[in-house]
Amino acid sequence: MPYSFSSSSTIPKVLPRFIARQPFSTSLTPPLAFRPLVSNTNFTPLIVHRSRNTTPHNNNYNQVRGMKVRSAVKKLCECCKSVRRKGRVYIICSKNPKHKQRQG
Repeated sequence: MPYSFSSSSTIPKVLPRFIARQPFSTSLTPPLAFRPLVSNTNFTPLIVHRSRNTTPHNNNYNQVRGMKVRSAVKKLCECCKSVRRKGRVYIICSKNPKHKQRQG
């Protein structure tokens, strides 16, 4: 007897489980859980070798330090000076550039 699809009760018996669970699916491809992870059986991973002739990144550039932004600034040493510019309070230090601060 040929398969008849007249009633919906025969569909789960005839079709595989992963298609029968998706009655509104228009695609006949299986869900991702049933697909193989690698479609090509002769899969070789792509290996990228770094050439020996390449030069590393130039790390000799001068780093420009910014300043710390704080809600409350204070002098950290006796060389620190408090300056008010553009409506903000700045701390400038001639001895240690790490002491530069801006309020706000």
